Amino acid sequence: MTDIKKQYRTVMDDRFPPEVSLTVGDVVLKYKKRVWRLDDDGVLVEKGLRYGENPGQEAALYELVDGALALGEIELIGPGRGLVSALDEGQMVQAGKHPGKTNLTDVDGALHILRYLTERPAVAIMKHNNPSGVALADDIATAYHRAFMADLIAAFGGAAVLNRPVDKTAAEMMAELYLEVVAAPDYEEGALDILARRKNLRILRMPGIARLDQWRDSRFLDIKCLIDGGMILQTSSFNPIRSAADLLPAQCLHDGKLHEPKRQPSAAELADVVFGWAVEQGVSSNSVIYVKDGCTVGIGAGQQDRVGVARIAVDKAYAKYANRLCWQSHGLKLDELALLVARGEKPAELLAEIEARTKADRAGLPGSAMISDAFFPFRDGVDVGLAQGVSCVAHPGGAMRDWESIEACNQADPPAAMVFTGQRAFKH
Repeated sequence: MTDIKKQYRTVMDDRFPPEVSLTVGDVVLKYKKRVWRLDDDGVLVEKGLRYGENPGQEAALYELVDGALALGEIELIGPGRGLVSALDEGQMVQAGKHPGKTNLTDVDGALHILRYLTERPAVAIMKHNNPSGVALADDIATAYHRAFMADLIAAFGGAAVLNRPVDKTAAEMMAELYLEVVAAPDYEEGALDILARRKNLRILRMPGIARLDQWRDSRFLDIKCLIDGGMILQTSSFNPIRSAADLLPAQCLHDGKLHEPKRQPSAAELADVVFGWAVEQGVSSNSVIYVKDGCTVGIGAGQQDRVGVARIAVDKAYAKYANRLCWQSHGLKLDELALLVARGEKPAELLAEIEARTKADRAGLPGSAMISDAFFPFRDGVDVGLAQGVSCVAHPGGAMRDWESIEACNQADPPAAMVFTGQRAFKH
């Protein structure tokens, strides 16, 4: 009988070279493969990544060690500033099952968000290169709890990345859940002992996370390889929104008339827009998210159409809200409670109560900010959020029909605010 599970426990032998060079014009960028000394049945061996995107795919992690590249006025990040690519044995506090490609790209994706959220304790939980929940708080344990409760289903098997040292309270919460990775700048006394209960957990101590603001404006060479062996080079995306002062007023001239929102956003709404725009940096392109009070409410990762992804984000918000209510009230996930009801072990009224409260609360969406990484070509996408009580909409602006979206906000009851970011936040 084929042991399918074995493929997930196997560390592949990769045949990638120890060093790689990339010549761009007359500049040579040099990379060194990252390997770690692992205990293989009592024998220390050197191994690279466990495997790539999936078992059976060989993969290698390379750190930039020499060469600096400037393209026009844009100077790309140089050597000596490694984060994920510079992980050594000392930072891999507990290797667990030994990291694979997705484990590390999830951590990197979280850092791409958190580098814009350095002023307060923040947590991003990533799953397959998209956030399941991101939150701010006054302390790191509360930030983790909020990020987890934003989507307690998708957090299972995810990577939790924290921008402050992990305390015992946060560690206790994380130890209750199956996570693949926990990464933080440090761990307070006793926290590691708690996390070590999860033997397969990959625990990373990354001091650079405490200095993430130093990577805020850094840009890197983004390489997309094609099926024919070719590639596309581009500079990485960049988030210019540091504060509400960097946002633009929503305005559009149409048929000689200037269209503007009737209501300007509040300070709290602007803070959510700045937060949400940071989160958007780590969400797959063509996405819509809803955020409220510094926490994600619904995340619609990249889809083919704007109105579709706006609806998906709403649907997810409702599903996650119902799950949260069920967990808080009964210590069960909604599907677990539904199974017990189907077996006659729990009264059906419990499910009905959760459904009724979720519907009455509209999944916590009223008063949230709707953030889109691209402009809305028509008002239909904006209308989806407004129907749920969204009070502020933010998107890059620049569509031929921006006036429609502005008027949609004006026609809402009560009117909603709108601002432009002036730039897309596309992630491949």
